[in-house]
Amino acid sequence: MRHSLPLAPQFYVTAPQPCPYLEGRMERKLFTALQGESAGRLNDSLSHQGFRRSQNVLYRPSCTDCASCLSARINVAAFKPSKSQKRTLRRNADISRRVTSPWATEAQYDLFRHYLDSRHADGGMADMDVFEFAAMIEETPVRSRVIEYTGIDNDLIGTCLTDVLSDGLSMVYSFYTPDMPRHSLGTYLILDHIAIAREAGLPYVYLGYWVPGSQKMGYKSNFSGLEIYVGGKWTKLKNPEDYSPDTHPLSSDPIAEQVANISLPDSRPAR
Repeated sequence: MRHSLPLAPQFYVTAPQPCPYLEGRMERKLFTALQGESAGRLNDSLSHQGFRRSQNVLYRPSCTDCASCLSARINVAAFKPSKSQKRTLRRNADISRRVTSPWATEAQYDLFRHYLDSRHADGGMADMDVFEFAAMIEETPVRSRVIEYTGIDNDLIGTCLTDVLSDGLSMVYSFYTPDMPRHSLGTYLILDHIAIAREAGLPYVYLGYWVPGSQKMGYKSNFSGLEIYVGGKWTKLKNPEDYSPDTHPLSSDPIAEQVANISLPDSRPAR
């Protein structure tokens, strides 16, 4: 099925498949290609409207009877670390950060495989080979960076593919060694991105989707200053317990209506 707007990117819908976050649900995505001279502006504009990037595709959940996946970002100015997050920062004080261009390495892939085999052995990426991994890292038509984290022995212990948006950092995909559980490396990578955004004067860190009722995605609500995209606007997350997996049959607008309500940037190339 294809839906389009005049003089605009083409939007498509995936076939329903089992939801990776909520058991017994089916997921469907609305997506468009990300390419050409206006790719950066399109990535910016649609990221502000709840979309995420995967290689040269931008997508947003568009399930027929579920609206549980909520795009989430941290308002850097409103963020204050909790006591446990301060402990995480102290435990990882010896970690070094290195920012590189989006280029895949053997060390990254080894860490990626170790992470998947330990944490997500039955996930959608479990069978990803080295060439597919390289494509995930390198096939980016927008301003992206690979941020690597090394321990005191200079071994790679964490990596994040990060897009630089006009108003923040988007953590496209991150992975880390599962052999340091006390260090809470997943939390640390987010905390460090908040620090990078603050240093760069960028107001937001985009985290992907927060899914009420999903243990995999619930950790995002532990960060103060979290905002979620609901009803076409960003809203401060208050009490996470007030949100529940929304399964009403009228939760999602028809696809054509969703596409018609998407704001698109000026399609003319930048000068």
